Amino acid sequence: MAYQPATRAPRNYGRRREKAKAKAKGRKRRSSSSYISEEHVLSSEEVADRALNRLRILGNQRFALPPFSDHFDRWLLDLRDVLSEFESSPNISVDDQFVKEQPQIISNIELDLEEIRRKETSREEAIKSLSDTRILLKRIVEEYTIKTKEIEGHEIKRLYSKVDSLREERDRIARTKTGILGRILRKVEEQKEAKATQRLESAQKELASTVQHFTAEQEKLRNEYERRKKPIIEQMQDHQKEIENQDTDSSLETRRSACEALINAVNALLQRSPQMRNT
Repeated sequence: MAYQPATRAPRNYGRRREKAKAKAKGRKRRSSSSYISEEHVLSSEEVADRALNRLRILGNQRFALPPFSDHFDRWLLDLRDVLSEFESSPNISVDDQFVKEQPQIISNIELDLEEIRRKETSREEAIKSLSDTRILLKRIVEEYTIKTKEIEGHEIKRLYSKVDSLREERDRIARTKTGILGRILRKVEEQKEAKATQRLESAQKELASTVQHFTAEQEKLRNEYERRKKPIIEQMQDHQKEIENQDTDSSLETRRSACEALINAVNALLQRSPQMRNT
């Protein structure tokens, strides 16, 4: 058997082969894409079902954390996208009634959400005001504590110390009077004791008067403290109540009602369009 040499492939055979594969693959992809595009042209019923399902989802969408108004713009954008997609479908023909109803529903929900946004802004203001009133209350308590200590402070302590000192002096004189020297100088010691007693009584009267004055001042200070504290406590309670009332998403029911109105408008449009019902 004669030896047959192997046939060599052209140098650019590999590149030509890859190009041919890529071209064939591109034709196949375009053909497939065209087929899918034609295959998935939605009927009016499918378009309506898709819009209705998305409206139900939007109507039940919950916003987890405040401020809830941060989500309103995105939610409205999603709502408009649903309606735009519905109206732009080639198999959907909207009539004058739908064209009139749909913008009105959107306008109403925008106004309602704007009102809720304002309330949420007042909530943020209430949180700040609550913080401010707490600081003010703390300052009032500190002032009251300082002034109370001042009233109870150095003057009364000084007078108590003076009374104790004079009492000790009088007792010392009394003890001296009973001793031998005291018996000899009884008259002198009795005079000293009398003077010491007089000074003690004077100091006790001064102390009593000072305590009475400071007690009255303390009562006056306490009344002033209560007078200033009461409205602040009431403000704090009002702010706290306002904050608690807005800890839940009050827009949920409003948004649900708007989506239900749009669902009804879409269903009514389908009922008014025989060609859409028969699609």
